[in-house]
Amino acid sequence: MLSFLKPKSAGWVGVDIGSSSVKLVALSQHGQSYRIDGYAIVALPPTAVVDGNVEVPGEVSDAIERGLKLCGGKLSHAVTAVPSSAVITKRLEISNAFAGLDLEEQVQVEADQFIPYPLDEVALDFEVLGPVDKAPDLNEILLVACRRDDTDTREDAINGSGLKCEIIDIDTYAIERTLPLLEPNSQDAPVVGIVDIGAATLTLNVFKGRKIIYNREQAFGGNDLTNMIHQHNGLEIAEVEKQLHNGELDSEIMENLVLPFRMTVVQQVSRALQFYYSSGSQGQLNKLYLAGGTSGMDDLPAMVEEEIGVSTAVANPFLNVEVDAKINPTRLEKDAPGLLKACGLALRSFDI
Repeated sequence: MLSFLKPKSAGWVGVDIGSSSVKLVALSQHGQSYRIDGYAIVALPPTAVVDGNVEVPGEVSDAIERGLKLCGGKLSHAVTAVPSSAVITKRLEISNAFAGLDLEEQVQVEADQFIPYPLDEVALDFEVLGPVDKAPDLNEILLVACRRDDTDTREDAINGSGLKCEIIDIDTYAIERTLPLLEPNSQDAPVVGIVDIGAATLTLNVFKGRKIIYNREQAFGGNDLTNMIHQHNGLEIAEVEKQLHNGELDSEIMENLVLPFRMTVVQQVSRALQFYYSSGSQGQLNKLYLAGGTSGMDDLPAMVEEEIGVSTAVANPFLNVEVDAKINPTRLEKDAPGLLKACGLALRSFDI
């Protein structure tokens, strides 16, 4: 069985494999606090990861290897994640008479009834959550399952870089793990949302008491803007992304393409929230965080806040984290929203 839920260990690097780049975060724990020891963002060729699937593991391995050199230090173990859209989760109720291998076999019997693939094509794991409230002779079991192709290609890409892939997590759990860094008092906060605006997708995660209660992904992201600039001005994709990140685009491109796109981002965030509210879910948001590379656009939080009427900020999980002396704090602040998932994966190493 693949270990989505295996016990944690210390000091591994979080590796977020996205559609346009690989992000690495290395953390260490000091008492009750954390320190970021190194990080890297390395661009990927457009064919390396398509629709969330690692198509060319070797190209991803090369990017991770370059990232490790940028991180510095001796890093040997990694945690990565599969997209939640590729994962099936289900809560089972199974007699507490089952334990050990008998429980594992019973879980597989139950899983075979609802997983729409042959079990030999599936990586799965489970965790015993405890007795069922109204039936103490039953245990509640959290089952997680994913196509083995989705996990094997990620594992191959990481192992090919010289790291050892120890855990494959789920991206929503990784983001959930960062919430105490964003909202130290979030245990008492009613509802907090995080919108991850990546290169190809916009994902809304909503949390109540630090537990995820809603997740939805829609096809929209920063690649839309990158491709528009590429088509209109002939700049190479890599150069467009560099100039966007560093704020080096000329005023004409900013006025004709970037500023209108920023309003489109606002509309897409508003649309995602409308789906959340129409789902009859769990109440009004009290705070919204913007994450992902596209979230760093100037004035975007203020524009979103005005549109949706909810306090909005850019997600920076490192605000209350010690920063290693070799890291440029100004650059880290700019990069932080895009490192949220990688930070959550690195936190998987610790008991928090």
